Amino acid sequence: MMKKGLLATALTASMLLSGAAVAADYVIDTEGAHASIQFKVSHLGYSFVAGRFNDFKGDFSFDADKVSDAKVNVTINTSSVDSNHAERDKHLRSPDFLNTGKFPQATFVSTSVVDQGNGAFLLNGDFTLNGVTKAIAIEANTVGEGQDPWGGYRAGFTGSAEFALKDYDIKMDLGPASSHVTLDLVVEGVRK
Repeated sequence: MMKKGLLATALTASMLLSGAAVAADYVIDTEGAHASIQFKVSHLGYSFVAGRFNDFKGDFSFDADKVSDAKVNVTINTSSVDSNHAERDKHLRSPDFLNTGKFPQATFVSTSVVDQGNGAFLLNGDFTLNGVTKAIAIEANTVGEGQDPWGGYRAGFTGSAEFALKDYDIKMDLGPASSHVTLDLVVEGVRK
């Protein structure tokens, strides 16, 4: 009777453990340039200035069966701002905008994830820019995951968010049409 009880307990534990999904940890693949942080802001309501940050790093934890348990951490070197115009980039690095001399990094740390089904989720977190930390929400989608040709395992996502410049104490005022920035994100991670 004791052996049957132990066997039943062992089988139950084995079934629970084999069915339990475990989140995997990933490093964002910036080395292979398979991730990007791009931005867009209206230029006086007539056009758009688009650019990117060339230097950032981060990691995340993700399990497709438990999306709400995901975690994300990203650090951006703000002086790597690149709008394809040297003089404008110099101005973007100045105290008028990013103030990179005083605040060389921007960060994002997730606080919660809301699974919206069909690969869509809302990634909530604290975004720190120009020395100010505010909550921000990123509308995200799973692109896919699986083995890569080099023996690794990858997972990829896209996302977008919008924030007001004044929320981050950016004083430069280019008018109401230029008050918000849109971020477009592409994230591909390699499982550790």
